[in-house]
Amino acid sequence: MKKLIFCPCVTFVAFVVFSTPAWAQFLTLSAGIHRIEAEVAHTREQRMQGLMHRKSMPPHRGMLFVFDVPSHQCMWMKNTPLPLSVAFLDERGRIINVEEMQPLSEVSHCSDRPTKYALEMNAGWFQQRGLSAGTPINGVERVPPAR
Repeated sequence: MKKLIFCPCVTFVAFVVFSTPAWAQFLTLSAGIHRIEAEVAHTREQRMQGLMHRKSMPPHRGMLFVFDVPSHQCMWMKNTPLPLSVAFLDERGRIINVEEMQPLSEVSHCSDRPTKYALEMNAGWFQQRGLSAGTPINGVERVPPAR
């Protein structure tokens, strides 16, 4: 008689795959030695959906919001139970400012000046790595244009 072995690793991998939307496109970015696997939100619909309804995210994963032109942008956490940090980036990928966002909050967190990108990561991600205003996020030059 064969024994079935349950592997929680497989269950976790399946959860991550099924919690990511079918439209997801990923791009590898970096901040110094830190690798970021960014899900790209470059359409209006993708930006509106963002990370809503996600309950967890691997530590190296985030979402990069791509805007048509640099402008003041604000983010909120409606329907998002996952605590997040957002870094607003200029056209060259340099951090403008970082904001900490509380789960399920409708409080707006805005860029200090016009931004081309917003990068959401797990709460505290930027602070834990010493990343702040002026730090470059490498790889934004490969980001598909906003649609």
